[in-house]
Amino acid sequence: MNKFTKEMVEDYADKLLIGLTDEESEMVLNEFETIDKNIDIINTIPNIEQVEPMSFCLDDSEVDLREDEIEESIKIEELLQNCDEVNDREIEVTKVVE
Repeated sequence: MNKFTKEMVEDYADKLLIGLTDEESEMVLNEFETIDKNIDIINTIPNIEQVEPMSFCLDDSEVDLREDEIEESIKIEELLQNCDEVNDREIEVTKVVE
């Protein structure tokens, strides 16, 4: 596989519409180099090609789900009585973002 180049990183950043500074491009390139080195180390493991990839790490586990049971709940009108400002069935809150 070809090694990543600065031009490749900048091209991908442009395609993803994320402008990168020269410093950020260099950081991404260094990250890819680290990843490539780790992949090279993994590829030195004997018979690694014969290992079947996992699709999910917990494939063998069984999960017992509880049965759905209908329970009585509090009426919305009762819940809304605790609110300072209500509009129909919605709670009005103070605007915190301009």
